[in-house]
Amino acid sequence: MLRTLLPFAVALLIAPSAWAAPGNSVEFLSMEYQGSNPDEDALPITDNEYRNPILPGFQPDPSIVRVGKDFYVVNSSFGWVPGLPIYHSRDLVNWTQIGNAIPDSADFKLPAVGINRGIFAPTIRHHKGLFYIITTCIDCGGNFIITAKNPKGPWSKPIWLDTVTGIDPDLFFDTDGRVWITNNDEPQGPAQYDGHRALWLQEYDPAQSKVIGPRTVLVDRGVKPEEKPIWSEGPHIFKKDGWYYLTAAEGGTSDDHRQTIYRSKNVTGPYTPGPNNPILTQRDLDPARPLPVYATGHADFVNLPGDKWWAVFLATRPYERNLTNLGRETFLLPVNWKDGWPEILPQGKAVPLRVKRPTLPRTHQKTDYSKWVEDFNATKLGPQWLARKAPASEWLNLTEKPGSLVLRGTGPQFIGQRLRHRNAEISTTIALPSANQYGRAGLAAIADEGHQFIFGLETGATGRKLVITAKGLKGTAGADVVLFEKALEPLRTSNIRLKMHIKGAAADFAYADGNGNWTTVLTDADARLLATEYDILLFTGTVVGLYSTDVMN
Repeated sequence: MLRTLLPFAVALLIAPSAWAAPGNSVEFLSMEYQGSNPDEDALPITDNEYRNPILPGFQPDPSIVRVGKDFYVVNSSFGWVPGLPIYHSRDLVNWTQIGNAIPDSADFKLPAVGINRGIFAPTIRHHKGLFYIITTCIDCGGNFIITAKNPKGPWSKPIWLDTVTGIDPDLFFDTDGRVWITNNDEPQGPAQYDGHRALWLQEYDPAQSKVIGPRTVLVDRGVKPEEKPIWSEGPHIFKKDGWYYLTAAEGGTSDDHRQTIYRSKNVTGPYTPGPNNPILTQRDLDPARPLPVYATGHADFVNLPGDKWWAVFLATRPYERNLTNLGRETFLLPVNWKDGWPEILPQGKAVPLRVKRPTLPRTHQKTDYSKWVEDFNATKLGPQWLARKAPASEWLNLTEKPGSLVLRGTGPQFIGQRLRHRNAEISTTIALPSANQYGRAGLAAIADEGHQFIFGLETGATGRKLVITAKGLKGTAGADVVLFEKALEPLRTSNIRLKMHIKGAAADFAYADGNGNWTTVLTDADARLLATEYDILLFTGTVVGLYSTDVMN
């Protein structure tokens, strides 16, 4: 079991050359983002409504907790760092990222895992003044718990749960003082088919920081075992009116995804499935319907004052079939109770993109992800920035040249943010590197190591040129494909601007000399390579941002 967390060694691109030499660096003067969802934005919305998703872009596997008037959500982060983003809200509609439970720190480095590995499916809870997150690090140590007095941090170092195997752990604090972990794992005995899983329960002793007592199977297979359901996962237990409720996802995180419910008078079971399972799914709807929401599931419940219940869950917004560049996002819907059973959405009903707001005091701060400009005047980046190597202080500097972000040329580097809109323009201004600093710098759109666009200014022995490469196009065997390459004419200024325009299934690219007009160099590149189900199932979404690399081929 891995206990010393090592730095990320997985490079985004390929290997070393002149920019890896000491002293070489790239200076980014700004990054701008402007996004829209034209079809959705055309839907009128009243002051008493909110739009789904509440957390757009790559924000899967949400877990939620209420502490007084405050709500907190945590999401999976997989192989990106910092990890476990934490959001705060007072109205369940407008959310602000307040930190990351796994910081960009030399004290807590994740090992070299792929982008689709790493941190899976956390649960956040609060008990007696302490916040708890329990989660899984795939290929990097297994299940662990971290704690904090303040959700902004600092969070503790991991408490590793050596004997808790499997994924998607939940932490339940019972009213009698006992604490329980529920999680997905292999069934008792040999699996009967691919995807056959069970939900297990075991007591946890916070004083000893370990599980105690026997493990108990709560659910084997799923709601209807005779139908051989797959991937029963993401369990959460909560208590209401003397009943223990167990909710879990089934079907895998794609078109058959669904949320289920069980209940019992005892936390250890037996659990009885509800009469209206699944309590959330879109699997039975026409995929050609307007503005489809897809792959709903992995829900967590929260109780508001007045015993009003709501649920957060993941879903996607495809632009064609099951393709989306945004990844799995966080949605919010009210929970309806009937005869002691909860239901998020009746079967056959589409997830609404406009919903009546919860009955909570309005907050003055409105969340708007559609337009932002980063001019790098601060001495520290906000918590929304993502990278593949930590700590960023080893290769990123905001104080060396105030008003600039400097990426040092010690190898491939990338810093970015989540793509949150179907239609988005991402641009940057770069100070021209000296002619003897060989390498490439520019913009990148990255779904994972094998699916990405790179648009850069390349400096080499023969001068400067613009290069656009794609990785992950079908029929290319995973090779980097040069989509555009052209020598750059001498510029009138010392800066160059680069722009990507990602518009669903297509992407355009342009550049400008300083503040001059944009010149389009490539249109309608196949952006489906960024989609979550283009050729393989990706757990993440697209991250767009700034990169520098010493790759010359």
